[in-house]
Amino acid sequence: MTMSDIEQQVDHLIDTRPGKELLQPNYEDVAYEVAPNIFRSNGATAVYMIVHDAGRIIVNTGMGYEAVHHKAVFDAICPGPTTHILTTQAHVDHVGGVGLFREPETIYIAQANNPACQEDDARIANLRYQTAQVWFDVSGAAAQRIAQKNPGVPMRQDKPVPDVLFEDRYEFVVGNLQVQLIAATGETIDSMIVFLPQSQTALISNLLGPLFPHFPNLNTLRGDRYRFVEPYLATVKKLRALQLQMIIPGRHLPIEGTELIDACLARLHGAVDYVHRKTLEGMNAGVDIYTLMSEINLPAELRVGQGYGKVAWGVRTIWETYMGWFHLQSSTELYAVAPLEALSELVQLAGAQAACERAMTLAASGQPVMAIYIAEAILRDEPDHAGAAKVMVLAHEALLAQGGDVSFWESGWLRSQAAKWRQ
Repeated sequence: MTMSDIEQQVDHLIDTRPGKELLQPNYEDVAYEVAPNIFRSNGATAVYMIVHDAGRIIVNTGMGYEAVHHKAVFDAICPGPTTHILTTQAHVDHVGGVGLFREPETIYIAQANNPACQEDDARIANLRYQTAQVWFDVSGAAAQRIAQKNPGVPMRQDKPVPDVLFEDRYEFVVGNLQVQLIAATGETIDSMIVFLPQSQTALISNLLGPLFPHFPNLNTLRGDRYRFVEPYLATVKKLRALQLQMIIPGRHLPIEGTELIDACLARLHGAVDYVHRKTLEGMNAGVDIYTLMSEINLPAELRVGQGYGKVAWGVRTIWETYMGWFHLQSSTELYAVAPLEALSELVQLAGAQAACERAMTLAASGQPVMAIYIAEAILRDEPDHAGAAKVMVLAHEALLAQGGDVSFWESGWLRSQAAKWRQ
């Protein structure tokens, strides 16, 4: 197979692994065998069961309420015993169901930073719960459906304590299965690669982002600590060094074939490295953050999906990682006066009606972001202004039509805002 054939396959994977569809997890009634003795149950984050001669290993457990579903579909195939639980990172959609799967003899293994990452999440748990409502089913509709199908099974969000913590690598043999756990940095600093050397298979979950090969979220819209480029690139190199025959990401089907996997990883490494270098070059040349966000784009040979993270967001995160929140553009950034306060003053000078008409014109002429600025200023002082609310709907729908419907995060936010102002 030629290199061009491989690159075409990479392009095909990018184009057929969308992000926006993932806003509503499909809780199917069965778990699917995605590789020999490896089964997947879909949810907010896919959960995996590895079957071996002595029982099963559970890789990630879902949210607490989801674990009830995952356990039911896994039990139908292999009821256990559960010899090990492995969580590839400490986010709540990975660790929430550990307690439900855990048995007296189960060994729960995590990377050494797992407790600190769980604690970090807990510090702003209330805020994260509020922000999550934009994208995820936190109203409980899915939980209610799962509870109805599994009466009497406890549904709680666990905060589990690992039995084993490791720094760099941890290896064990159970039944007929060899397992190597490799510490990595991706979405969290406690991430791990679950490597099965006998089949050259790696379960990576959301290590590189749940969509692979897609640009990562160096900072996610729902709120999280910044993720640093250099450790991310080092993780990609670790994966390439394993010469994998199969890689199993957090969403979509596994990718098979050493050449194809390596080409995907090389493309992803090249894309992130390119954005990093170009952002630093622009910063050193004195180019402002918004210009860089607008002008830095990937060359064709480094194209990756943007169904999860986006290049422009990566540029902004890199800029602020090096320079912080002060963009060196205006003295107003230094003081506790929101831009909308100044904009509302201008709206008052122009008159709300005239400002609204201008915003409507902007929304209709391909400048929806400018329209939102003005409409928000009107709504700050007149929350019930019907015209401004209409502008907000039209502008957000325009952004969706202009490409905002590609990214998981962007699509969810824009749709929620359009719905909010449509009411």
